[in-house]
Amino acid sequence: MELKKSPKADLEKKRTLFLQVGLIISLAITLAAFEWKSYEKQEIELEQRAASEVPEEIIPITKQEKPPPPPEPPKTTTELNIVENEVEVEDEIIIDVEADQDTEVQEWTPVVMEEEEVKEEKIFIVVEDQPAFPGGEKARMKYLAENIDYPQLARESGIQGTVYVTFVVEKDGSVTDVRILRGIGGGCDEEALEVVRNMPKWKPGKQRGKPVRVQFNMPIRFTLQ
Repeated sequence: MELKKSPKADLEKKRTLFLQVGLIISLAITLAAFEWKSYEKQEIELEQRAASEVPEEIIPITKQEKPPPPPEPPKTTTELNIVENEVEVEDEIIIDVEADQDTEVQEWTPVVMEEEEVKEEKIFIVVEDQPAFPGGEKARMKYLAENIDYPQLARESGIQGTVYVTFVVEKDGSVTDVRILRGIGGGCDEEALEVVRNMPKWKPGKQRGKPVRVQFNMPIRFTLQ
């Protein structure tokens, strides 16, 4: 007689599922066992604060003795020396002075030192008698021609032209304050200044018959031959 089983009651089909579920549960229990930590209980005893009695120090109170007061200064007494009327008392004060009531006292006035102002004399541009080179205009042109050396730099560079020099002819005929009004460069300006500074004394200019300072302008021409 054959035993007949219902397909619903057959557990062989679910064997694999039960096996997997069982393994998962066992692994979970094993992991939980490894992760489980236990701590030892420690008993903490609270110490009771013991009150200790410390005797207080008693500071003795001492009485401060004050120093005795300083002795009183001796009393000063004034003695009156009573003299008779016949005794002569010398109480005259002799003042020896040279001045009397009639002496006139001169009022003192401070002495003020006045600074001397140095006034520079006026420089004329146009005067009645113009200053002149000693020997006249020809002598001046000859002096310039003989004393001017054409600068090498200006010669090599081909520089030529007119240098305008200004200076002051003093009352004694000397030449001062030599300056360049307009130059051409190349060493010509320096050469013109040197020649003018070394000029002999001029005949000074005059205004109303008196020698005066006169401003004079002189052109000096540099020409290549």
